[in-house]
Amino acid sequence: MAIPTISGDDVRCVLKWDAIVGESPLWHPRERRLYWVDIHGRKVHRFDPDSGCNETFNLPDLVTCLAFRKNGGLLLTLRKNFAFFNPDSRKLELLAAVESGKPGNRFNDGRVDPQGRFWAGTIGDPAWDAPVGSLFRLDPDQTVTEMLGQLVCSNGTAWSPDGRTMYHTESFRYTIFAYDFDAATGSPTNRRVFAEVDRKLGAFPDGLCVDSGGFLWSNQVGIGRVVRYDPAGKIVSQILLPVPRAVGCMFGGDDLETLFITSARETMTPRQIADAPLSGGIFAVKPGAKGQAAVPFEG
Repeated sequence: MAIPTISGDDVRCVLKWDAIVGESPLWHPRERRLYWVDIHGRKVHRFDPDSGCNETFNLPDLVTCLAFRKNGGLLLTLRKNFAFFNPDSRKLELLAAVESGKPGNRFNDGRVDPQGRFWAGTIGDPAWDAPVGSLFRLDPDQTVTEMLGQLVCSNGTAWSPDGRTMYHTESFRYTIFAYDFDAATGSPTNRRVFAEVDRKLGAFPDGLCVDSGGFLWSNQVGIGRVVRYDPAGKIVSQILLPVPRAVGCMFGGDDLETLFITSARETMTPRQIADAPLSGGIFAVKPGAKGQAAVPFEG
């Protein structure tokens, strides 16, 4: 049976941009803006879908993901550091650093759990396919704890609507894993395969989010698609994009019914960019599902 597919005119490029690696889209409901980062461009962006205005904030280091803080401002991961950043004042405050003994590692993706703790993973750069990454938890009191190790390119992390299951992507194990999640202790256990990507497809799993119905949306970089898995790990629909490297996704809009998708042009040749000139931009789709609001960091 064919997989239900959204493509063509139903996939809108709402921001034409030349991001090197557009990542970590996050919808701010009060501001009605989509925040996102360009990792190697060292930029935080704030996009207004209504006006098309995209504000840019330059950072002195790689910026790999972001989260909102409960009392305002942003929590970022830079190459090695957690950091607070106020877009209005441009004030950057460095917090704890990780993996000083692994100079080839850097932070990658991250997400706040339902209790307001921030989780961020690391990868080998450029040794993306080496089992050298870890997943760290930053608590509101700024305590940093390594929760998982020997990860092969730590990537998208999200939780089921009831908070009892944590999903985590290891891109170059080509696998999304599921864990039982203890909300009180913030501990993932009982690791198991949720879904795998066939390497013959020429794609790997990247960013992800979970909608209000408990279905998981995952970017597959290399073939330009986002797949929707049911809670059992079966693909039930897909979105096809006009770019090969769609890397991050998050629901937004006033009703949380618009899926925003960021993209990248990293490692693409001039010919590939000419064939997919919208690479690096942001896309929007109404896929018939409703997302979950981003949880702010409690610290």
